[in-house]
Amino acid sequence: MKNNIKEIIITFCLIIVAVLLLNPFKFWMPDIMVMGILAVALVIFGIFASFVLREKVFDERDGVHRTLAGRNAFLAGAFTLILGIVIEGYSHSVDAWLVVALIIMVTVKISTRIWSDSHR
Repeated sequence: MKNNIKEIIITFCLIIVAVLLLNPFKFWMPDIMVMGILAVALVIFGIFASFVLREKVFDERDGVHRTLAGRNAFLAGAFTLILGIVIEGYSHSVDAWLVVALIIMVTVKISTRIWSDSHR
């Protein structure tokens, strides 16, 4: 339970920093402040990624829950990217980062699946 609290706190910190990068209150941020927030976002994401990489499966049920969480995260991310591509497509200016991110997500998903199936 102790690790779960750390993961939840880091997740909320990452979300807060990401929202700050969107500048939701429309206040002017000096370049040094933006660079600082970007550095904080990178550090917090690194900590979050370390939690994901250190996950251990204790039993079959735990493995199913982690697999379901990964599947749902992938689908939510892919859906968000597709939605962004469709919305920007209507204005005839699709951001290349949306397409590249979607291609990378799908390629890594399929490559990992093929690799894991061949190494059973």
